Amino acid sequence: MIRSVRPRRRHRPPRGGQRQAVLLSPVLVTVLISGIAFSTPREIAFSRLLPAAPALAAAVWPVLPTVLLGASCLLIMIGLSFVYPDLGTPYTVAAIAAVTLAAAYASHLRLQREETLFQVRLVADAAQKVLLRPLPHRLHDIEIESLYRAAQEQARIGGDFYEVADTPYGVRLLIGDVRGKGLSAVGAAAAVINCFRENAHDQPDLRSLVRRLQITMSRYSAAIPAADEPEHFATALIAEIPNGGGHVRILNCGHPPPVFVRSGQIDVLEPTRPSTPLNLSGLLGDHYHVDTVAFSPGDQMLLYTDGVTETRDRTGEFFPLPDWVRRHDAAPPRELLDELHADLLRYGGGRLDDDVAALAVRCRPHPPGGGAGPAGAGVRQ
Repeated sequence: MIRSVRPRRRHRPPRGGQRQAVLLSPVLVTVLISGIAFSTPREIAFSRLLPAAPALAAAVWPVLPTVLLGASCLLIMIGLSFVYPDLGTPYTVAAIAAVTLAAAYASHLRLQREETLFQVRLVADAAQKVLLRPLPHRLHDIEIESLYRAAQEQARIGGDFYEVADTPYGVRLLIGDVRGKGLSAVGAAAAVINCFRENAHDQPDLRSLVRRLQITMSRYSAAIPAADEPEHFATALIAEIPNGGGHVRILNCGHPPPVFVRSGQIDVLEPTRPSTPLNLSGLLGDHYHVDTVAFSPGDQMLLYTDGVTETRDRTGEFFPLPDWVRRHDAAPPRELLDELHADLLRYGGGRLDDDVAALAVRCRPHPPGGGAGPAGAGVRQ
Protein backbone atom coordinates (compact mmCIF):
# COMPACT_ATOMS: atom_id res chain seq x y z
CA MET A 1 0.00 0.00 0.00
CA ILE A 2 1.38 3.41 -0.99
CA ARG A 3 0.27 6.70 0.57
CA SER A 4 1.24 10.24 -0.38
CA VAL A 5 2.00 13.11 2.02
CA ARG A 6 2.36 16.91 2.07
CA PRO A 7 5.20 19.26 3.15
CA ARG A 8 6.07 21.23 6.30
CA ARG A 9 8.33 24.08 7.35
CA ARG A 10 12.12 23.81 7.68
CA HIS A 11 14.55 24.93 10.41
CA ARG A 12 18.31 25.45 10.67
CA PRO A 13 20.69 23.86 13.21
CA PRO A 14 22.70 26.02 15.65
CA ARG A 15 26.52 26.26 16.02
CA GLY A 16 28.99 27.04 18.85
CA GLY A 17 32.39 26.36 20.58
CA GLN A 18 35.24 28.33 22.27
CA ARG A 19 38.01 25.86 23.14
CA GLN A 20 40.74 28.50 23.20
CA ALA A 21 39.08 30.43 26.02
CA VAL A 22 38.87 27.26 28.11
CA LEU A 23 42.59 26.52 27.65
CA LEU A 24 43.54 30.08 28.63
CA SER A 25 41.22 30.22 31.66
CA PRO A 26 43.90 29.25 34.27
CA VAL A 27 46.14 32.09 33.06
CA LEU A 28 43.24 34.53 33.06
CA VAL A 29 42.31 33.51 36.61
CA THR A 30 45.93 33.97 37.75
CA VAL A 31 46.21 37.42 36.16
CA LEU A 32 42.83 38.49 37.55
CA ILE A 33 43.57 37.41 41.13
CA SER A 34 47.07 38.89 41.02
CA GLY A 35 45.86 42.21 39.66
CA ILE A 36 43.13 42.50 42.29
CA ALA A 37 45.54 41.46 45.06
CA PHE A 38 48.11 44.14 44.09
CA SER A 39 45.51 46.90 43.71
CA THR A 40 43.37 46.35 46.83
CA PRO A 41 44.14 46.95 50.50
CA ARG A 42 45.95 44.26 52.49
CA GLU A 43 42.87 43.57 54.65
CA ILE A 44 40.93 42.12 51.68
CA ALA A 45 43.67 39.49 51.01
CA PHE A 46 42.64 38.37 47.52
CA SER A 47 45.99 36.58 47.31
CA ARG A 48 44.47 33.68 49.25
CA LEU A 49 42.57 32.74 46.07
CA LEU A 50 45.79 32.01 44.12
CA PRO A 51 45.62 28.22 44.80
CA ALA A 52 42.49 28.17 42.61
CA ALA A 53 44.60 28.75 39.48
CA PRO A 54 46.60 25.46 39.53
CA ALA A 55 43.46 23.62 40.64
CA LEU A 56 41.70 24.86 37.49
CA ALA A 57 44.74 24.08 35.33
CA ALA A 58 44.54 20.39 36.33
CA ALA A 59 41.24 20.11 34.43
CA VAL A 60 42.59 21.39 31.10
CA TRP A 61 46.42 21.30 31.09
CA PRO A 62 49.12 18.59 31.16
CA VAL A 63 51.20 18.00 34.28
CA LEU A 64 54.23 20.22 33.53
CA PRO A 65 52.30 23.41 32.63
CA THR A 66 50.16 22.86 35.75
CA VAL A 67 53.30 22.70 37.93
CA LEU A 68 54.77 25.76 36.22
CA LEU A 69 51.59 27.71 36.84
CA GLY A 70 51.72 26.71 40.51
CA ALA A 71 55.34 27.88 40.68
CA SER A 72 54.30 31.19 39.09
CA CYS A 73 51.62 31.61 41.74
CA LEU A 74 54.27 31.01 44.43
CA LEU A 75 56.50 33.75 42.94
CA ILE A 76 53.52 36.11 42.73
CA MET A 77 52.74 35.45 46.39
CA ILE A 78 56.35 36.10 47.38
CA GLY A 79 56.27 39.37 45.41
CA LEU A 80 53.08 40.39 47.20
CA SER A 81 54.76 39.77 50.54
CA PHE A 82 57.26 42.58 49.77
CA VAL A 83 54.41 45.00 49.07
CA TYR A 84 52.20 43.84 51.95
CA PRO A 85 54.46 42.30 54.62
CA ASP A 86 51.65 41.09 56.87
CA LEU A 87 49.63 38.86 54.48
CA GLY A 88 50.13 35.48 56.16
CA THR A 89 52.41 34.53 53.29
CA PRO A 90 53.69 31.20 54.75
CA TYR A 91 50.14 29.81 54.98
CA THR A 92 49.19 30.87 51.44
CA VAL A 93 52.50 29.57 50.03
CA ALA A 94 51.88 26.22 51.74
CA ALA A 95 48.35 26.13 50.31
CA ILE A 96 49.61 26.89 46.80
CA ALA A 97 52.28 24.17 47.06
CA ALA A 98 49.80 21.59 48.34
CA VAL A 99 47.18 22.42 45.72
CA THR A 100 49.80 22.39 42.95
CA LEU A 101 50.97 18.89 43.92
CA ALA A 102 47.40 17.63 44.07
CA ALA A 103 46.59 19.34 40.77
CA ALA A 104 49.63 17.76 39.09
CA TYR A 105 48.50 14.30 40.22
CA ALA A 106 44.93 14.99 39.10
CA SER A 107 46.21 16.14 35.70
CA HIS A 108 48.23 12.92 35.41
CA LEU A 109 45.14 10.79 36.14
CA ARG A 110 43.04 12.79 33.68
CA LEU A 111 45.59 12.29 30.91
CA GLN A 112 45.68 8.55 31.62
CA ARG A 113 41.89 8.35 31.36
CA GLU A 114 41.90 10.40 28.16
CA GLU A 115 44.46 8.04 26.66
CA THR A 116 42.34 5.04 27.67
CA LEU A 117 39.25 6.64 26.14
CA PHE A 118 41.21 7.39 22.96
CA GLN A 119 42.26 3.74 22.66
CA VAL A 120 38.68 2.59 23.30
CA ARG A 121 37.48 4.88 20.53
CA LEU A 122 40.10 3.48 18.17
CA VAL A 123 38.76 -0.01 18.89
CA ALA A 124 35.18 1.22 18.44
CA ASP A 125 36.11 2.81 15.11
CA ALA A 126 37.74 -0.44 13.98
CA ALA A 127 34.66 -2.41 15.07
CA GLN A 128 32.40 0.00 13.21
CA LYS A 129 34.44 -0.43 10.02
CA VAL A 130 34.07 -4.21 10.34
CA LEU A 131 30.36 -4.23 11.18
CA LEU A 132 29.31 -1.20 9.13
CA ARG A 133 31.99 -1.15 6.51
CA PRO A 134 31.94 1.64 3.92
CA LEU A 135 29.41 0.88 1.21
CA PRO A 136 30.13 1.21 -2.51
CA HIS A 137 28.84 4.53 -3.81
CA ARG A 138 27.63 2.89 -7.00
CA LEU A 139 26.68 -0.61 -8.12
CA HIS A 140 25.77 -0.85 -11.81
CA ASP A 141 23.17 1.91 -12.30
CA ILE A 142 22.35 2.21 -8.58
CA GLU A 143 23.76 5.03 -6.42
CA ILE A 144 24.00 4.25 -2.69
CA GLU A 145 24.85 6.50 0.25
CA SER A 146 24.64 5.72 3.98
CA LEU A 147 24.20 7.52 7.29
CA TYR A 148 24.92 6.11 10.74
CA ARG A 149 24.95 7.82 14.13
CA ALA A 150 24.88 5.93 17.45
CA ALA A 151 22.86 7.42 20.31
CA GLN A 152 25.78 6.60 22.65
CA GLU A 153 28.37 8.71 20.86
CA GLN A 154 31.30 7.25 22.81
CA ALA A 155 30.29 3.79 21.62
CA ARG A 156 30.26 4.83 17.91
CA ILE A 157 28.21 1.70 17.10
CA GLY A 158 24.83 0.48 18.29
CA GLY A 159 21.86 -1.71 17.41
CA ASP A 160 21.02 -0.25 13.99
CA PHE A 161 22.63 -1.92 11.00
CA TYR A 162 22.75 -1.95 7.20
CA GLU A 163 24.55 -3.76 4.41
CA VAL A 164 24.58 -3.95 0.61
CA ALA A 165 25.55 -6.88 -1.62
CA ASP A 166 26.02 -7.12 -5.38
CA THR A 167 24.61 -10.59 -6.09
CA PRO A 168 23.70 -12.68 -9.16
CA TYR A 169 20.08 -11.76 -8.44
CA GLY A 170 20.71 -8.02 -8.36
CA VAL A 171 21.66 -5.45 -5.74
CA ARG A 172 20.37 -6.52 -2.33
CA LEU A 173 20.11 -4.11 0.59
CA LEU A 174 19.54 -4.77 4.27
CA ILE A 175 18.61 -2.31 6.99
CA GLY A 176 17.42 -3.18 10.48
CA ASP A 177 17.19 -2.31 14.14
CA VAL A 178 17.82 -4.57 17.12
CA ARG A 179 15.63 -3.85 20.13
CA GLY A 180 17.57 -1.65 22.55
CA LYS A 181 20.51 0.62 21.71
CA GLY A 182 24.20 1.04 22.31
CA LEU A 183 26.67 -1.75 23.07
CA SER A 184 24.01 -4.14 24.41
CA ALA A 185 22.63 -4.53 20.87
CA VAL A 186 25.91 -4.66 18.95
CA GLY A 187 26.34 -8.44 19.19
CA ALA A 188 22.90 -9.17 17.75
CA ALA A 189 23.40 -6.64 14.97
CA ALA A 190 26.76 -8.21 14.09
CA ALA A 191 25.18 -11.67 13.88
CA VAL A 192 22.51 -10.46 11.44
CA ILE A 193 24.97 -8.51 9.26
CA ASN A 194 27.37 -11.46 8.97
CA CYS A 195 24.52 -13.81 8.09
CA PHE A 196 23.36 -11.45 5.35
CA ARG A 197 26.88 -11.19 3.93
CA GLU A 198 27.20 -14.98 3.78
CA ASN A 199 23.75 -15.74 2.33
CA ALA A 200 22.84 -12.77 0.11
CA HIS A 201 24.81 -14.24 -2.81
CA ASP A 202 23.43 -17.77 -2.49
CA GLN A 203 19.73 -17.59 -1.54
CA PRO A 204 17.56 -17.42 -4.67
CA ASP A 205 14.80 -15.20 -3.26
CA LEU A 206 14.13 -12.82 -0.39
CA ARG A 207 11.98 -15.24 1.60
CA SER A 208 14.74 -17.85 1.80
CA LEU A 209 17.24 -15.12 2.70
CA VAL A 210 15.14 -13.73 5.56
CA ARG A 211 14.61 -17.27 6.91
CA ARG A 212 18.40 -17.58 7.20
CA LEU A 213 18.43 -14.30 9.15
CA GLN A 214 15.67 -15.64 11.41
CA ILE A 215 17.66 -18.79 12.17
CA THR A 216 20.81 -16.80 12.93
CA MET A 217 18.97 -14.44 15.25
CA SER A 218 17.32 -17.31 17.09
CA ARG A 219 20.62 -19.13 17.57
CA TYR A 220 22.29 -15.96 18.82
CA SER A 221 19.48 -15.31 21.27
CA ALA A 222 19.63 -18.90 22.58
CA ALA A 223 23.38 -18.57 23.18
CA ILE A 224 23.18 -15.52 25.45
CA PRO A 225 22.11 -15.31 29.13
CA ALA A 226 18.36 -15.63 29.68
CA ALA A 227 18.18 -12.20 31.36
CA ASP A 228 19.25 -10.52 28.12
CA GLU A 229 17.27 -12.70 25.73
CA PRO A 230 14.21 -10.41 25.40
CA GLU A 231 16.51 -7.69 24.02
CA HIS A 232 17.37 -9.70 20.95
CA PHE A 233 14.70 -9.40 18.34
CA ALA A 234 15.02 -7.08 15.38
CA THR A 235 13.02 -5.39 12.71
CA ALA A 236 14.55 -5.64 9.25
CA LEU A 237 13.89 -4.67 5.67
CA ILE A 238 15.47 -6.37 2.65
CA ALA A 239 15.28 -4.78 -0.80
CA GLU A 240 16.31 -6.36 -4.10
CA ILE A 241 16.87 -4.36 -7.29
CA PRO A 242 17.23 -6.90 -10.11
CA ASN A 243 19.94 -6.50 -12.73
CA GLY A 244 18.45 -4.32 -15.41
CA GLY A 245 16.29 -2.40 -12.90
CA GLY A 246 12.74 -1.32 -13.56
CA HIS A 247 11.40 -2.39 -10.15
CA VAL A 248 12.41 -3.23 -6.60
CA ARG A 249 11.27 -6.09 -4.40
CA ILE A 250 10.86 -5.34 -0.69
CA LEU A 251 10.37 -7.70 2.23
CA ASN A 252 9.55 -5.72 5.37
CA CYS A 253 9.81 -7.54 8.72
CA GLY A 254 8.17 -5.00 11.02
CA HIS A 255 10.48 -2.17 9.91
CA PRO A 256 9.54 1.48 9.16
CA PRO A 257 8.30 1.74 5.56
CA PRO A 258 10.62 3.12 2.87
CA VAL A 259 9.96 6.50 1.28
CA PHE A 260 10.08 6.78 -2.53
CA VAL A 261 10.71 9.93 -4.56
CA ARG A 262 9.32 9.77 -8.12
CA SER A 263 9.31 12.94 -10.23
CA GLY A 264 8.54 15.11 -7.22
CA GLN A 265 5.91 12.74 -5.82
CA ILE A 266 6.54 11.28 -2.36
CA ASP A 267 5.21 7.77 -1.67
CA VAL A 268 5.46 5.75 1.55
CA LEU A 269 5.42 2.00 0.88
CA GLU A 270 3.47 0.30 3.64
CA PRO A 271 3.65 -3.52 3.38
CA THR A 272 0.50 -5.07 1.93
CA ARG A 273 0.75 -7.82 4.56
CA PRO A 274 2.95 -7.88 7.68
CA SER A 275 6.03 -10.10 7.89
CA THR A 276 7.46 -11.50 11.12
CA PRO A 277 10.33 -9.58 12.80
CA LEU A 278 13.57 -11.50 13.34
CA ASN A 279 13.57 -13.92 16.30
CA LEU A 280 9.78 -13.74 16.74
CA SER A 281 8.77 -16.54 14.38
CA GLY A 282 8.20 -18.82 17.37
CA LEU A 283 5.55 -16.42 18.68
CA LEU A 284 4.07 -14.94 15.50
CA GLY A 285 4.68 -17.65 12.93
CA ASP A 286 6.88 -17.87 9.86
CA HIS A 287 5.13 -15.33 7.57
CA TYR A 288 6.97 -13.40 4.85
CA HIS A 289 5.49 -11.32 2.04
CA VAL A 290 7.26 -9.49 -0.78
CA ASP A 291 6.01 -6.25 -2.36
CA THR A 292 7.17 -5.22 -5.82
CA VAL A 293 7.11 -1.57 -6.92
CA ALA A 294 8.43 0.37 -9.88
CA PHE A 295 11.95 1.77 -9.56
CA SER A 296 12.75 3.63 -12.74
CA PRO A 297 15.72 5.81 -13.74
CA GLY A 298 15.71 8.97 -11.62
CA ASP A 299 13.67 7.40 -8.79
CA GLN A 300 15.10 7.52 -5.27
CA MET A 301 14.37 5.35 -2.23
CA LEU A 302 15.10 6.23 1.41
CA LEU A 303 15.48 3.35 3.88
CA TYR A 304 15.83 4.27 7.56
CA THR A 305 15.45 3.08 11.15
CA ASP A 306 12.95 4.33 13.69
CA GLY A 307 15.58 6.59 15.27
CA VAL A 308 14.78 8.96 12.39
CA THR A 309 11.00 9.08 12.67
CA GLU A 310 10.96 8.90 16.49
CA THR A 311 13.19 11.94 16.98
CA ARG A 312 11.08 14.46 18.92
CA ASP A 313 11.17 18.22 19.18
CA ARG A 314 10.64 20.18 22.42
CA THR A 315 6.88 19.79 22.18
CA GLY A 316 7.15 15.99 21.84
CA GLU A 317 6.18 15.93 18.15
CA PHE A 318 7.82 13.29 15.95
CA PHE A 319 10.10 14.20 13.06
CA PRO A 320 7.87 14.54 9.94
CA LEU A 321 10.05 12.48 7.57
CA PRO A 322 7.78 12.24 4.49
CA ASP A 323 7.08 15.98 4.60
CA TRP A 324 10.79 16.62 5.03
CA VAL A 325 11.64 14.41 2.03
CA ARG A 326 9.22 16.38 -0.14
CA ARG A 327 11.23 19.55 0.57
CA HIS A 328 14.42 17.77 -0.52
CA ASP A 329 13.06 15.69 -3.39
CA ALA A 330 15.66 17.01 -5.84
CA ALA A 331 18.68 16.32 -3.59
CA PRO A 332 21.11 13.55 -4.65
CA PRO A 333 21.68 10.71 -2.12
CA ARG A 334 24.72 12.15 -0.31
CA GLU A 335 23.28 15.62 0.02
CA LEU A 336 19.94 14.17 1.13
CA LEU A 337 21.52 12.25 4.02
CA ASP A 338 23.75 15.16 5.09
CA GLU A 339 20.71 17.42 5.26
CA LEU A 340 18.76 14.74 7.11
CA HIS A 341 21.43 14.40 9.79
CA ALA A 342 21.70 18.16 10.30
CA ASP A 343 17.94 18.62 10.54
CA LEU A 344 17.52 15.67 12.90
CA LEU A 345 20.04 17.24 15.29
CA ARG A 346 18.29 20.57 15.07
CA TYR A 347 14.86 19.01 15.53
CA GLY A 348 16.03 17.01 18.56
CA GLY A 349 17.68 19.99 20.24
CA GLY A 350 21.26 19.06 19.37
CA ARG A 351 21.20 15.39 20.41
CA LEU A 352 19.78 12.06 19.30
CA ASP A 353 18.04 9.77 21.79
CA ASP A 354 18.21 6.67 19.60
CA ASP A 355 20.56 5.13 17.05
CA VAL A 356 20.01 6.47 13.54
CA ALA A 357 20.74 4.65 10.28
CA ALA A 358 19.61 5.45 6.74
CA LEU A 359 20.33 4.43 3.16
CA ALA A 360 19.57 6.67 0.19
CA VAL A 361 19.33 4.65 -3.03
CA ARG A 362 18.82 6.19 -6.46
CA CYS A 363 18.41 4.62 -9.88
CA ARG A 364 20.70 6.72 -12.05
CA PRO A 365 18.72 8.78 -14.55
CA HIS A 366 19.21 8.17 -18.26
CA PRO A 367 21.50 10.62 -20.05
CA PRO A 368 19.76 13.32 -22.11
CA GLY A 369 18.01 11.72 -25.08
CA GLY A 370 17.93 8.27 -23.42
CA GLY A 371 14.84 6.25 -22.73
CA ALA A 372 13.01 6.16 -19.43
CA GLY A 373 11.72 3.17 -17.56
CA PRO A 374 8.10 2.65 -16.61
CA ALA A 375 6.49 4.16 -13.56
CA GLY A 376 3.82 2.42 -11.62
CA ALA A 377 2.18 1.68 -8.31
CA GLY A 378 2.77 -1.13 -5.86
CA VAL A 379 2.13 -4.78 -6.71
CA ARG A 380 1.80 -7.56 -4.18
CA GLN A 381 3.75 -10.73 -4.80
